Amino acid sequence: MSLAHLTVSHLRCIRSAELEIAPRLSLFYGGNGSGKTSLLEAIFLLGRGRSFRTRNTERLIERGEHGLRVTGEVTRLAAPVRLVFEATRAESVSASVSGRAVESLAELSEIFPVQVIEPGVHRLIEEGGYRRRRWLDWAVFHVEPQFVDRWQRYRRALRQRNAALRSRSAQAESWDSELARLGEEIGNSRRHLIGELEPYWRPIVRALSSLDVELGYLPGWAEGTLLEALKASRARDELRQTTHAGPHRADVTIRVHGRPAREVLSRGQQKLVAAAMNLAQLALLRESHGIAPTLLLDDPSAELDRERLGAFIEEIGKLESQLVLTSLHAESSLFGAPERVFHVEHGEVQPL
Repeated sequence: MSLAHLTVSHLRCIRSAELEIAPRLSLFYGGNGSGKTSLLEAIFLLGRGRSFRTRNTERLIERGEHGLRVTGEVTRLAAPVRLVFEATRAESVSASVSGRAVESLAELSEIFPVQVIEPGVHRLIEEGGYRRRRWLDWAVFHVEPQFVDRWQRYRRALRQRNAALRSRSAQAESWDSELARLGEEIGNSRRHLIGELEPYWRPIVRALSSLDVELGYLPGWAEGTLLEALKASRARDELRQTTHAGPHRADVTIRVHGRPAREVLSRGQQKLVAAAMNLAQLALLRESHGIAPTLLLDDPSAELDRERLGAFIEEIGKLESQLVLTSLHAESSLFGAPERVFHVEHGEVQPL
């Protein structure tokens, strides 16, 4: 599956654009601030229902406009699928698949899996567990499609328990069994994915960074079962009026010689390790599960020396994914000759 057609309206500086995307390699080129990354952002919205640059959807909307719209056509074996993503300044977000409104934005990812490697990828290492949980759950969902339903049911139970804690109701305890059962299942799925990732992860991270980096998983509670952890944390939960134990507090550990990677790696090394995390996911999905996500690359040659860039290009070549990349120059041929080239300037997109 791949993206064949893209239409963008009122997204950041892109007032209007309609593009045919190549099945193998497309290039957006232009100066800084021209709108190249915004086009990648539009593609990412179609597959994730969110931006990779901000949590605030309102910031994506062109100044002076009340909303944005992105439409895409994804090729599939049976028939093309039309995806639509819309957002308004009231932070109302909606999406549809072939004219049917989706119940969950996760449906977009099922139809159009997409990943991105961009200059801010180091935040996967540097920042808190929220990003790493999202990184992990995206892959778990593609391996176990029922994972999203399980996670959503867990979130509903968590909200109910927290509401009971805030109202100081004795009903908080009644949610413990459901929360524990779902939380244990979520933790098991995540831990299994980390195990599946290992044979892909080690060679890729070594090729890109020459580092021996360990991935691990912290489930969000200490030793024992989640039910035991919820009971042990009851007094603290009642005092703080929130649930402290559970997979919503989980994290992916990234360690170099036993120390957290963010404490010992430079910014450049963090970018290489984070890029390796994404590429290992894509290799796993393709080789073990027959899924080939589209890969977005925002200025991929930035801050990489010749040796690291060569290894990066080699690893991406193994994926055989649809690639969409940005560059300052039209002559960019890092991954071979682009099938389609677009010049982007002041939000205007022109095919060459």
